[in-house]
Amino acid sequence: MTVEQLQIAYSPCPNDTFVFDALAHDRVPGAPALDVTFADIDVTNGMAERGEFDVLKVSYAVLPYVLDDYALLPCGGALGRGCGPLVLTREAGRELGGLTGRTVAVPSEKSTAYLLFRLWAADTVADGVGEVVVMPFHEIMPAVRDGKVDAGLVIHEARFTYRNYGLHKLADMGEHWENTTGLPIPLGAIIAKRSLGEQKLRLLADSIRTSVRAAWDDPEVSRPYVMEHAQEMDPAVADQHIGLYVNEFTAGLGEDGYAAVRGLLTRAAAEGLVPPLGPDALRFP
Repeated sequence: MTVEQLQIAYSPCPNDTFVFDALAHDRVPGAPALDVTFADIDVTNGMAERGEFDVLKVSYAVLPYVLDDYALLPCGGALGRGCGPLVLTREAGRELGGLTGRTVAVPSEKSTAYLLFRLWAADTVADGVGEVVVMPFHEIMPAVRDGKVDAGLVIHEARFTYRNYGLHKLADMGEHWENTTGLPIPLGAIIAKRSLGEQKLRLLADSIRTSVRAAWDDPEVSRPYVMEHAQEMDPAVADQHIGLYVNEFTAGLGEDGYAAVRGLLTRAAAEGLVPPLGPDALRFP
């Protein structure tokens, strides 16, 4: 790694590789060079809490723990509508209250999915769910199918593939969030160390926007990079994944995006799930 390179970690998921393809391959003029590491978001959340790497893709849920050292970039992340986590069960038609006392597998307790699940459960599961078990997200659907847990909270492309496991959707966390707030669903954020300084942070944000627009302008250019890291995903599913998670909020959070992030973290703090945000915590840079 040269002195000029920034250490960055993001997931191998299609939305991240699509967003960062041009930037990672030096096709954004004047952009900082990147030294890329691939890691699932539960790993990058931990890296952020330890202050590792210059730039990271993390869950919005981890922001209250890291914003002293990292700034939220106004672009590159994942927010949207109709793209929230799902709660799945083996049995069809289980009543919402049927999770009372049940075991639920979740991908991380410091994930946006988990915050959305807890907020949903507080509104709809009167006596509370039972044990929460953390496991890698790719293990959750098999665990529900095989009866190892009663339900599973799933993310990413599982929205498109859960029927292949014979599973049924109990509830859509994003649908609940949108219905109760009217706001888009905040999922993944791009953060960068404040110590990089205002000039470099602004350059990085501008470079990410340019990389996003380049991918939109010619999606076929990014396809080899996307499919190389898509973990044997069907190309059609990868395209669905990108179409769902890369949208106008990826190019810029905007007023609704910031309102969604602050709304989620404020509600989660009120439930005691995360520390409260300071008034200027989300300011960039």
